[in-house]
Amino acid sequence: MNLVKRASAAALAVLLAVGACDSGGAAPRSGSPDKVTYLTAVGAFGRESYAWVAKEKGFFTEVGIEVEIRPGSGTTENLGLLASGRAQFSANDLSAVMIVLGNGKYRTDVRAVAAIQQRTLNSVTALSGSGVTTPADLRGRTVGGVRGGAPWLLFPAYAKLAGIDPATVKWVGVEAAQMPKLLAAGRVDGVGQFVVARPAVEKAAGGRPAVVLPYSDVLTDLYGNALIASTKVLRDDPDLVRRFTRALLAGLVYAIEHPEETGEILRKYVPTVDPLTAAAEVRLMEPYVRANGVVGTLDGARVARAVAILRGTGIVAGELPTADLVAFDHVSGGVR
Repeated sequence: MNLVKRASAAALAVLLAVGACDSGGAAPRSGSPDKVTYLTAVGAFGRESYAWVAKEKGFFTEVGIEVEIRPGSGTTENLGLLASGRAQFSANDLSAVMIVLGNGKYRTDVRAVAAIQQRTLNSVTALSGSGVTTPADLRGRTVGGVRGGAPWLLFPAYAKLAGIDPATVKWVGVEAAQMPKLLAAGRVDGVGQFVVARPAVEKAAGGRPAVVLPYSDVLTDLYGNALIASTKVLRDDPDLVRRFTRALLAGLVYAIEHPEETGEILRKYVPTVDPLTAAAEVRLMEPYVRANGVVGTLDGARVARAVAILRGTGIVAGELPTADLVAFDHVSGGVR
């Protein structure tokens, strides 16, 4: 059965809308498929499941791509792998990418081509009864996070706008998969997490409610994860970028419309995953994907405002023209 018959109406709309931005080159190629490596933002959680959905539903196959999906390890490491040619695409928090590029690393190596979430998902998450209920309560506390990951990189900007000195909060390196367990065990007072990780945190804590401090409360106008491509593949095979984007966004739309099925698909590829927790994450992610009624689009004026916000807090030191961050020629107008 071909992709048109399998995809939901909205997923098909993504395929058609992104394909309409191509210059006649979006059709699947004959012969051997293009082989690419894609990195999730961090780990293999429900919020990353749309890539496996696109693979399972045949969306990549239909556009002539064979993809290897690898769990990512945060923004800094992912961008390094793109720059070295060991991966061609990754998902990464766009604000964290701004921080890395704005401070001089990988400036010529990577560009964003689509938004995964229209609003930032970053947060510090604690547990009820810990004494952490507001940003001020983080003073003197220890927070676990992925080194080079978005919550850690973005925290100084969040702290300053929330009215606390970021130096009063100690961050320690923690593997993404271990965060909920360490928080539940009281080894850290909070974790740098995406807001949609609440179900995993509460499950690890035996049902104890989570306290989520979203960065979006004070850092407005920031995007969440974006699809990042290496400038090498953008230069050498722009059609591949368009086809990959087309298929990944179809997987994203299908995932948020079918969260239970998505949880089962993720478990097929990552057997250690709890499909119910994964489905719960996907359901929580849906309004972030469709904020403002569109999927995938990046607006130049809004990107510029986000850069200005981060420069204003001092965590982006240098100039960062939006053309050095986003390959606007490859960004679709989004779909509803």
